Amino acid sequence: MRNKNKVAAMLLAGGQGSRLKAMTRDIAKPAVPFGGKYRIIDFALSNATNSDIRDIGILTQYKPYYLHEHIGIGSSWDYDRNYGGLRILSPYSTEAGGRWYEGTANAIYENIDYLDKIGPEYVLILSGDHIYKMDYNKLLSYHKQMGSDVTIAVMEVPWEEASRFGIINIDEENKIVEFDEKPEVPKNNLASMGIYMFNWPTLRAALISDSKDENSKHDFGMNILPGLLNNGHPMYVWKFDGYWKDVGTVKSYWEANLDLLDPNNSLNVYDKSWRIYTRGKNLPPHYVSNNAIVKSALVNEACEIYGNVENSVLFSSVIIEEGAKVYNSVLLPNSIVRKNAVVYNSVILDGIVIEEDEVIGKENDEHVYLISDQGINVE
Repeated sequence: MRNKNKVAAMLLAGGQGSRLKAMTRDIAKPAVPFGGKYRIIDFALSNATNSDIRDIGILTQYKPYYLHEHIGIGSSWDYDRNYGGLRILSPYSTEAGGRWYEGTANAIYENIDYLDKIGPEYVLILSGDHIYKMDYNKLLSYHKQMGSDVTIAVMEVPWEEASRFGIINIDEENKIVEFDEKPEVPKNNLASMGIYMFNWPTLRAALISDSKDENSKHDFGMNILPGLLNNGHPMYVWKFDGYWKDVGTVKSYWEANLDLLDPNNSLNVYDKSWRIYTRGKNLPPHYVSNNAIVKSALVNEACEIYGNVENSVLFSSVIIEEGAKVYNSVLLPNSIVRKNAVVYNSVILDGIVIEEDEVIGKENDEHVYLISDQGINVE
């Protein structure tokens, strides 16, 4: 039975993700491949369908072709329905001209008509560029229990990374007292996960008011949330204690992929009770030759392995030739490591060829190497 709570999810998937460099040169960040067979957006979409959310709007903007191709009509996530289901919400033009989304809040404001047609009690704002598994019903239950107008999912992040997040200061009852958007000197390490549960009337009024503010950047973190707090709306945090990764940099992307090789990793994509769905490809099985050595690796369909692979993630149709050695690396689809080449700590993009006898990185290397048709970028 579908969720009786009237929740509509709005998934923000239009970001460029410029810190991923060549990885997002041609595709939106949520469409970047992840974990051997998924794309980043699969995690938020799977969480939504596993949480029995009936209606979900996906807001796209930056180079959306591959993202649209991946999502299709939403059938991989059980969202191809006659009533409710998945809708792609792209920017549009009107009699007054083009209406590109100017910020996260503006993207929702421009689609108020879609939400009014659904008539939700609650609107769940999601980001399409995070790796995690979450039951959004637990967030909703807490939101209702606390009598909150806005509830923000948060978790503690490493102190050295806190300055790249929205940091939230709270009282002893988890009530929000202050926002610090990407502070240079954070007061704590409690970071917003970019997941917000709103009462729809509250959000609707805030979006309309914000749209009239010429000085606003039309952003949730900088404008909508501080504005509601200043106007006295009850706002709480909901603390999440599972696996969550903002794959906003090449190094964090590399780390999150290799996290999947840890048998104690709490993300656990093998958990049948909370599946991560994706669009499948019709490919043959992978092949491992008699002379190959494969240890601690995720190997997707149609790969051919004749050399050594250790602690690495191989997407579909990757070829590791005889004598080649690959360590601690992520190889995107159709990449090739030629005979006797050696690769450490690398992210090798789609279709890239590592030539015979080439050496990238070294043992116990602290760097991560992004390899694209533009060359090698060292992180």
